[in-house]
Amino acid sequence: MARTHPMSNRQILVVEDERPIREMVAFGLRRAGFDVVEAEDTREARARIADRRPDLVLVDWMLPDMSGLELTRALKKDKDMREVPVIMLTARAEEHDKVSGLEGGADDYVTKPFSPRELLARINAVLRRSHAAARDEVVSAGGLTLDSAGHRVMVGEATVPLGPTEYRLLSFFMTHPERVYSRGQLLDRVWGGNVYVEERTVDVHIRRLRKALEGFDCDRFVQTVRGAGYRFSTRVE
Repeated sequence: MARTHPMSNRQILVVEDERPIREMVAFGLRRAGFDVVEAEDTREARARIADRRPDLVLVDWMLPDMSGLELTRALKKDKDMREVPVIMLTARAEEHDKVSGLEGGADDYVTKPFSPRELLARINAVLRRSHAAARDEVVSAGGLTLDSAGHRVMVGEATVPLGPTEYRLLSFFMTHPERVYSRGQLLDRVWGGNVYVEERTVDVHIRRLRKALEGFDCDRFVQTVRGAGYRFSTRVE
């Protein structure tokens, strides 16, 4: 009998037009205890999402009707889907492609060919980060209010639209203000020390966090300390 993983029973949507790859991925995930739904293009993916919101989306970059990157961007703009993590599957291994995927809203990036064990490890790591038990805590700073129980960030009555990674990053910053953290420290504290993520990833999510805060004039709180890293501070220098 296959051993059930503690992250099992969550639904994963696999969007992949190459049937052998899709079936291989789906088979491995089902063996690990996940509820898997398959789609061969973005049109079918949207229909699946309309039936039930998945807990995570695996999407191939190259799809017949729309690129996986375009689908990811669209999902991150959808208020009902923006907090659902997305992992991109692609044969594109160049750094600029990885950055494009992350800037497009992907929470992780897996390059083909990949092993089923690596993919499962990435999925479990992303789900742990995205579905970590929220503490009943409210933190306020500079007009920003982070409600851990409600899993949202407010400025006055307005909700700041944040993806799951940006939310965790801001949550860490707001609960550890004024201290400078290197990219490596942020990877360890926010992503987890056992996750295979490049330090460049931190810069991508910092830019996305600042962009989300910019409309509320709060992007200045996320400060770059040249040669050292980043800090969160509401002090005016």
